[in-house]
Amino acid sequence: MTVRSDEGMWLLNDPPREQLKTKYGFELTDAWLERAMKASVRFNSGGSGGFVSAEGLIVTNHHIAADAIQKLSKPGLDLYREGFLAKTRADELPCPDLELNVLQSIKDVTARVNAEVKPEQSPAEAAAARRAVMGEIEKESLAKTGLRSDVVTLYQGGAYHLYRYKKYFDVRLVFAPEASAAGFGGDVDNFEYPRHGLDVAFFRAYENGAPAKPSHFFRWSKTGPVENDLVFVTGHPGTTNRLETLAKLLHRRDVTLPYTLSRLRSLEAAIGQYAEHGPEERRQAATDLHRVANARKAFSGQLQGLLDPSIIAAKDLQERKLLDTTMVERNVFPTAPSPRNFWSTIETIQTTYRGFEREHALLETGHAFFSELFTIARHTVRLAEELPKPSAQRLREYRDSNLESLKLQLYSPAPLAPALERVKLQTSLTFLAETLGGGHPIVVKVLAGKNPAARAQELVAGTTLFDVAERKNLVEGGKTAVDASKDAMVLLAKAIDAEAREFRKRFEEQVEEPERQAYAEIAKIRFKSFGRSVAPDATFTLRLAFGTVRGYEVDGAKLPFHTTLGGAFEKSEALANREPFDLPKRWRDGKTKLDLATPYNFASTADTIGGNSGSPVLNRAGELVGINFDRNRHGLVRNFVYTEVQARHVSVHCRAVLETLAKLYAADAIVTELTGAN
Repeated sequence: MTVRSDEGMWLLNDPPREQLKTKYGFELTDAWLERAMKASVRFNSGGSGGFVSAEGLIVTNHHIAADAIQKLSKPGLDLYREGFLAKTRADELPCPDLELNVLQSIKDVTARVNAEVKPEQSPAEAAAARRAVMGEIEKESLAKTGLRSDVVTLYQGGAYHLYRYKKYFDVRLVFAPEASAAGFGGDVDNFEYPRHGLDVAFFRAYENGAPAKPSHFFRWSKTGPVENDLVFVTGHPGTTNRLETLAKLLHRRDVTLPYTLSRLRSLEAAIGQYAEHGPEERRQAATDLHRVANARKAFSGQLQGLLDPSIIAAKDLQERKLLDTTMVERNVFPTAPSPRNFWSTIETIQTTYRGFEREHALLETGHAFFSELFTIARHTVRLAEELPKPSAQRLREYRDSNLESLKLQLYSPAPLAPALERVKLQTSLTFLAETLGGGHPIVVKVLAGKNPAARAQELVAGTTLFDVAERKNLVEGGKTAVDASKDAMVLLAKAIDAEAREFRKRFEEQVEEPERQAYAEIAKIRFKSFGRSVAPDATFTLRLAFGTVRGYEVDGAKLPFHTTLGGAFEKSEALANREPFDLPKRWRDGKTKLDLATPYNFASTADTIGGNSGSPVLNRAGELVGINFDRNRHGLVRNFVYTEVQARHVSVHCRAVLETLAKLYAADAIVTELTGAN
């Protein structure tokens, strides 16, 4: 098999140099890669961004910034809907719990991890050994470098790399447009093209009270891309499933995705109804509603892809060819294990997982408790149990290397809305009962003799975890404080913790570890057949993708590679400026100031997925020419298979950002900073 077209979310320590040189005549240098790595930014709230000045200025998407914007808003001040501009550095708003990660280095630690797993070990023993050595590596790295250190599993267990990140905790909001400009078209246009959105926001990272001085940043292009230009995307794609076996994908199609969509639809309906109660409720619900609706649409597209017989047939053919080639080679070594065993093992595991997948998702993953308050309660309960243990023996999220980031979230001063927490909790408790049945022992224990509405009311009214000081008292007081607590949320977290941990243990020992071992063997087969010409699945770590800027054809209509600012006004006016196609008053009043021919959004074939939102889009010179913010509906199947026939990722054009900042928002200081005064 050869790499299909421009497919690949490539590791920066194993980039596609030859492919770029052969196909595009582009020499990917070490200096180019170093800048790409150290100027790219990961948002702990989920998403990507990039440094764009020597003074710590960072660009990302408005919808990635939304969580921080929401937390900086308050009754009577809706920065999400109204927008924000810091006229001076002193006006930049500190974000309460935003963490940024900048990758500094990658080290292959596969040999050390694999050396701790012995052939004679049971899956439980192998899983424990693997967790322990990964924890040791992370702890040693943190002590040595002071950098966030994560051992990342690649190729589903075929490789392990140590990623080290510089962390920024002092992050301040600099600019955000109005939500109606950033998300023009709303859910109607989400995952569609053509698009007309100013989905950008700017933050600034600070160190020691002064703007950070990053070692690298992306210079802002003043011209941007033209049709057929080669472009690169540096970002943090979340999850893909291209290297999974057919049996695993069929399990996703028939079990996991239908469950997920049922859950998301119930949440979307409930949160959407809450938002209709008034402007304050709408402000409170905006971030949750966007996340849930976006996820629902993305997973719906994935299910449609897996319901396409041609995709299933292509996956089946790919798998059989790989297996047939390996079986021929095995004739030379007849005593070696049959490769068929690895695929059949994964198929058997899916049957095992069916027996407890819903309970694992509801209790351990937390789908039954969609509430910030419950998440806080669970962390306080588990920290009391985990912190007395050696770091390498703890649950991964409580190891020393993760504690600083965890406590940033746990002690966030961002306000929580009791009424919204109650609605989310009631909805998820109802979903628990619908999924398992009202008489299920877990449901009976969780509801404690009440219906979901009454139980949610009791839990929210009976918690003090709205108060950050109370959270700190519980964590710092350890097991003694947690055991003595009468807080309703803490009591619930304690009540279901043993069962939740048991489902986690079953998942790790009966699903995760056996799958990892089988996939590691399949990875060896794939490496032998194709070398490193196939990129690993996405893991929310920094990757490099590339492609060309171009439009496509749908139902006989040719769609251009870019839209224009004028196109946004035309669409809004044609629809009487009705939501979600309503442009802000600032835009309507300032229309005559703009060059309406300015390119606005553009499409490219580069391989992106969820998590790439906010990713810098670069030209050959490494200049920023756009900010990735979406993909079209044809690209939703990219979770499972790459295609460039119609699939495109969509970005905000660099010229549109400069044009609107200067002429609509009077953000001259930002424009000056972007265009080279620094």
